[in-house]
Amino acid sequence: MNTPAAQQLDAIHAMLSAGHRNLRFERHSLLLWGIPAGLLFALSETILTAAQLPDVTQRALAWLALIAVTLTTIGSIDWWWTRRLKQTRDEAWSFVHRQVLKVWWLTMGLAALTTFATFFYGGSYMVCAVWLVFLGIGLYVHGLFSEELLEWAGLLTILIGIGSLLAKLPFETMRWVAAALFGIGLPLLALMLDRGRHRPAHFRLLQMLGWLTAVLIVPIWLEQSSHNQKLPETQAVSLADYLAQPASTTGETVVALPAGTRIPVDIEVSGDLFASPGDHPVLPLTLSQPIELLVRDGQLTGDVRLPGENWQQSRQVHLISIPWIKAELTPQHGPRVSSHLIVQLRSQ
Repeated sequence: MNTPAAQQLDAIHAMLSAGHRNLRFERHSLLLWGIPAGLLFALSETILTAAQLPDVTQRALAWLALIAVTLTTIGSIDWWWTRRLKQTRDEAWSFVHRQVLKVWWLTMGLAALTTFATFFYGGSYMVCAVWLVFLGIGLYVHGLFSEELLEWAGLLTILIGIGSLLAKLPFETMRWVAAALFGIGLPLLALMLDRGRHRPAHFRLLQMLGWLTAVLIVPIWLEQSSHNQKLPETQAVSLADYLAQPASTTGETVVALPAGTRIPVDIEVSGDLFASPGDHPVLPLTLSQPIELLVRDGQLTGDVRLPGENWQQSRQVHLISIPWIKAELTPQHGPRVSSHLIVQLRSQ
C-alpha cells in the first residue's frame, strides 16, 4: 500500500513527466497523414504508370506534383484543425511544437524528393523503405516531446523499413506493408494514444506486438495469399506448338519453354554519348532450366513457374538486378564496358 509520501512522489514524477512531454500529438493528425498516404501507396501501381506516361521526366514530374499536392492539402487541413482545437482549449503554439513540425515537414519533403530522384538515378526498389524510415524518424521525434508510445512506434517503423531491405522482400510486398503502416498503423496509433501516461514496459510491449500484427504480419499474409490463386492446371504446350497456333487464339494457355531456349533481349540506347543504331542491340540469353508461362488471350499474364512447382507472379520476385557496371581501357581490349546482370526466378 502506498504511503502519502510515496503518492506525493508519484504525483511530482507525473508532473515532471508532463512538463517534459508537453507536446500533444492530436489524434486527427495521425488519421489525416495516415489514410490518404495509405491509399496512395495502394493505388500507386494503377495511376501515373509507365503505360499512361511513357516519358520518364513527365511521369516523375506528375508524381512529384501529386505527392506535393497531397502533402500540402493534408498539412493545411491538419494545421487548421489543430489551430481550432488549440483555440477551443485556450492553448498557444509552443516553441517545441513549431520545431517538431519543421522536422516532420523536413522528413516528408526528403521522402518526396527521394521518390522523385529515383526516376532518374534508379533505386525505386527502396522507395517504400525510404518513406517508412522517414515516417519513423518523424514519429520518434514527436514521441520525444509527447508520448513514449510514439517513440516505440517510430523505432519499429524504422526497423521495418530497414528490415524489408535486408530481407529483400519483393517490391509488391513492401508496397502493401507501407500502405498498411500508413493507412492502418497511424489510425491505430490515434486510438492508442493515452496523453502521455507512463505505462510499464510490458504493457507497451503488448501494445506494439498487437500493432505489429496489424501493420506487418496480417498485410504480408493477405498479400501473399492473394497471389496463391488457383490457376488452371492445363497441360503445357511446347513453344513450337504455341507459335504454330493462330494469332487470334483466345483463352488461357500454358507454354513450356525448355532449357536451352534462346531469348533475345532488345536494348534501346539513348543519351549523348553513344549513337543509337538503326536496330536495337540484342542481348542473346539462354535458359538454363525449363520454365512455364501463362498466356491469356495472346498476352503474358506475368504468372510463371518452374515445372512441378507453384505459380508465382513475376512482380513477386526480384527478377533482374545490375549490381555493378564499369568502364575499362586496356591495351588488350581497348575501350570496354562490363557489367554484372543477375536474373533469377526464385526470391532469395
